[in-house]
Amino acid sequence: MMKSAKSLCGFSNKNELAFARYLSDNNINMWIRQVLIPGYTDEEADLLKLKEFINSLKTVQKVELLPYHSMGKYKWEEMHLKYELENVPDASLEDIDRAKKILEI
Repeated sequence: MMKSAKSLCGFSNKNELAFARYLSDNNINMWIRQVLIPGYTDEEADLLKLKEFINSLKTVQKVELLPYHSMGKYKWEEMHLKYELENVPDASLEDIDRAKKILEI
């Protein structure tokens, strides 16, 4: 079952979406950077919604996909904090290529 990004961070991205819309409406150039987390942000339906949103903006200069990696896990362990992505695999090149095809970037 796909987990939502909201379930991970505790809140929706409505403020970020509103800010992107504000930038577009005010002719301010922007870059979109999306972290691709297997099981969280890589579902085709969600990527298609992202593509639709990006296409509705008129000032997007660049779209980047950032592959999730677990290199910082040790920091959480050192702080004795629960690492919420414990069993999530790092995003592979194939994951990124698939998402780029869906987003047409």
